[in-house]
Amino acid sequence: MNHYRVTLESGISISKIAMNDEFIPLDHHSLRILDELQRDARQTVQQIADAVGLSPTPCWRRIKDMEASGVIRGYTVIVDREKVGLNLAAVTEVNLDRHSEAKVRDFERAVAASPQVVRCASATGPADYILTVLVPDIKHYEQFLHTTLFEQAGVTHVRSAIVLREVKADAPLPIDMASTAAGPRRGRGGAAAQGARLKRRAQRKRPGRTPAFCRV
Repeated sequence: MNHYRVTLESGISISKIAMNDEFIPLDHHSLRILDELQRDARQTVQQIADAVGLSPTPCWRRIKDMEASGVIRGYTVIVDREKVGLNLAAVTEVNLDRHSEAKVRDFERAVAASPQVVRCASATGPADYILTVLVPDIKHYEQFLHTTLFEQAGVTHVRSAIVLREVKADAPLPIDMASTAAGPRRGRGGAAAQGARLKRRAQRKRPGRTPAFCRV
């Protein structure tokens, strides 16, 4: 059975979108819509509207506004990796000898161009980057290390942890926590004001903006 999900903007609170010091709180209905889309993005607008207590037209407008503003980044399919032969998952920590703009840019471009890397984070702690790598087996992982990571100038240390069993994966974002974080600001000015703020944010959004924690 195929599963569909909605991809939300990461690196910020869902319920507050900051752009040039402007905070755009999402009200209860919009947060419920996001919750429903994360549960099953194949639902019709009518089904989502019924679930959140709206009529179809304002529900559709909210979805379109959140798509335009970047709250909803896209829609995707969750695939069982082992059923398509990607049996080995590795969490790979990488250190660079220097953090010059050129070396960071070159490394991140190489990671973005590598299909084996499904997630990459620039992190605090002992590792500069933490990667999630999916390959068929250990031989393919060794090949990835030699042809991709070890070829990058400035890479000094690579530490690998092979995943034995995934306890939790592909989980939706915790919308309930976003609702709590919104506090008394949530719903400021009503639905019309929220829609206007989302549209202003979409117009100001700069192309190519990359969250700190990015899917590549």
